[in-house]
Amino acid sequence: MKYIYREAPVSLPSLSALRAFEAAARLGSFKAAAEALHLSPTAVSHHIRGLEAQLGVSLFVRRTRAIAATEAGLQLSQAATRAFSELETAVATLRDRET
Repeated sequence: MKYIYREAPVSLPSLSALRAFEAAARLGSFKAAAEALHLSPTAVSHHIRGLEAQLGVSLFVRRTRAIAATEAGLQLSQAATRAFSELETAVATLRDRET
């Protein structure tokens, strides 16, 4: 695996915020993300608002009963989904080695 060396480390958002965002983007609603993550919709909303504040961009267009990812949201969603998938694969591989 190739690692990229950076001069100055990038301050990453919290894993909880990224997980809430990824689930909301994938499932298309804060409520569905909350159910999948065993959180309240308010907690998901707070995670996403904090993430948007930290990044300085809107990740979703909020409608009455729906959300739609912005261009920035789509970009981050694709990266987050890939990253979580890689982490899940790595963890599964490590667990398989132990048995």
